[in-house]
Amino acid sequence: MPDSDDEYIQDVSDDEVGAHQVGRVTGPSTRRGGGQGARGTGGWEVTRTWENVVEGEDGTISGTVEGLLEAGKRKRLLKDTTPLQRGIIRHLILILDLSTAMAEKDLKPTRYLLTLRYAQEFVTEYFEQNPISQLGIIGMRDGLAVRVSDMSGNPNDHTGHLKTLREQEPKGHPSLQNALDMARAALFHAPSHGTREILLIFGSLLSSDPGDIHTTINALATSHITASVIGLAAQVAICRTLVSRTNPALNPDEAYSVCLNEQHYRDLFMKATTPPVTAKSSDPSGRTNGNTDNDHDGGGSKSSLLMMGFPSRIVESVKSLCACHSRPSRGGYLCSRCSSKVCALPSTCPACGLTLILSTHLARSYHHLFPLRNWKEVSWPRASLRRIQPGCFGCGTHFPDIPKASKGKEVVTIKGRADGIREREKDAGFAAMGREGATTAGVSESGRYECPVCGMFFCIDCDVFAHEVVHNCPGCQSREAGLETEEGHGGKLNGHEELMHIQVGQGGDDDVEMENGG
Repeated sequence: MPDSDDEYIQDVSDDEVGAHQVGRVTGPSTRRGGGQGARGTGGWEVTRTWENVVEGEDGTISGTVEGLLEAGKRKRLLKDTTPLQRGIIRHLILILDLSTAMAEKDLKPTRYLLTLRYAQEFVTEYFEQNPISQLGIIGMRDGLAVRVSDMSGNPNDHTGHLKTLREQEPKGHPSLQNALDMARAALFHAPSHGTREILLIFGSLLSSDPGDIHTTINALATSHITASVIGLAAQVAICRTLVSRTNPALNPDEAYSVCLNEQHYRDLFMKATTPPVTAKSSDPSGRTNGNTDNDHDGGGSKSSLLMMGFPSRIVESVKSLCACHSRPSRGGYLCSRCSSKVCALPSTCPACGLTLILSTHLARSYHHLFPLRNWKEVSWPRASLRRIQPGCFGCGTHFPDIPKASKGKEVVTIKGRADGIREREKDAGFAAMGREGATTAGVSESGRYECPVCGMFFCIDCDVFAHEVVHNCPGCQSREAGLETEEGHGGKLNGHEELMHIQVGQGGDDDVEMENGG
């Protein structure tokens, strides 16, 4: 008996076998027999990624690795920074697939464990970016919808319930209809000034539903509930129908994505932390259909006033029961209207229904409405003009030294510094100076990134920290930076035309002659 049986291969011609061979394609795909049939136009191509690695002058690939890492950081930052009207008071239901399809190991360690870990990170990041929002979690298993955690603004309530799911195993088939019905019931009483959203994590290729799921989707669209889906397998037709019906003004590909790997899965998960853009109301008057408490105007642009309370923290000498959990505690916050004590903020007063927040919560939600502008890459000629700043303005890290350029001349014409119009004729010597891996779009060849407002240079780490954490530019927030910019740029705010002639010598020293055209 042979050691192993051969795999069954259907009788095919030599032409068809040659069309499906794996190899490096250097030209138009051809077949072995030389025929030009319909099946011979396709082929597989092997991408040799190791050929893109370039050794540096020191014989190592550290420059290439640093360039690739920097390109990954900049890819996350290069987003549209156009100020848009967004719903910063969100009501989101996270639906997790807990069926047997989540036991697959195509995502390490398993889909189930990785989803629970990313869900905990998502809850933390969601309330970090949306501190005055609410969140609820629903699971799907055994053809039923399971309520994991109720709608709440406390992240600890959700992370605690997610940890208990690790002790369980995925089981049965998912029921998309039951989960959507439960999510709609949880979002039914959400106020009209907030958003109603559903984020579905779907790893199965089927849904065991008790009735017509299209009726449920129509009910979601009528209630103005938007849904987005992250798939762990192939695209499912009913999920695409769900996102297209609930997001009529959005491309279905933007609301329904299938992850490619673990990192892509996490990026799609964290993308949902950004508040959605508020769509314009279809009603010109901006009115709702009668009930202002339970009906949405389609996420219209109508402005409305919302009453909120800003309580102060108290510490009592004796323990007293809180109004939210009926637990004895000494610390808490007193409602500004009825003086009821609550444990944590943000929350809604159980007695009078007043929204209780801190001023810092509003400040952390403000950056979504006015995002920090993307910083520009700095070329070597531009870096040579600012030799006065040898290091990063944020952390003080020393920038790479400006290399000596070949003998040549660069003419920089700056018309109206206020509007920032520049015309340049680059030096051939500077064009040849670039770091390994810096040819990727968005990566600076000099390791410097310039704020378009204050003109200060920053490193890539400060670029990431300013755009993802503090959402403010250190140079713009510093008065000394503003004064230094005015003096160093020679009257940046006067709007006069200036012409600079820069003569680059052999030794790398610059002879700068400035002529004001004002």
